[in-house]
Amino acid sequence: MIIATDMPEVAKCVISQCAYNADESCHARAITIGDGPDPDCDTYFDSSKHTESDRTAGVGACKMGDCAHNDDFECTADAIQVGQNGNAVNCLTYSAAH
Repeated sequence: MIIATDMPEVAKCVISQCAYNADESCHARAITIGDGPDPDCDTYFDSSKHTESDRTAGVGACKMGDCAHNDDFECTADAIQVGQNGNAVNCLTYSAAH
C-alpha cells in the first residue's frame, strides 16, 4: 500500500462560506480540482457549519489535464490558492500548459 504524503498544500483559500474553511485556510484532508472546462474546487460546499479540524489540506487530485502543474492527474505545484473567479470557486494557481 502506498500512502501519499507529498501532496501540494492548499496554502490559502478565501472562500469563507465553505465548510472546510477556517481563517482563510482549507482544512479538508484533501481536495480535488476540476471537473469540466474550469479549475473548480470540487470539494467546496457551502455550509454555515465549519470544520473543527486543524490539518492543512492537500491537493489529492487534479482533473485539469491541460494545467502546466498537472502530471498524471496529480498537482506538481508546491502549493495552491483557491478563490473566487466570477461565480465559481477555482484553483487560482491553474496555468494552461503551453
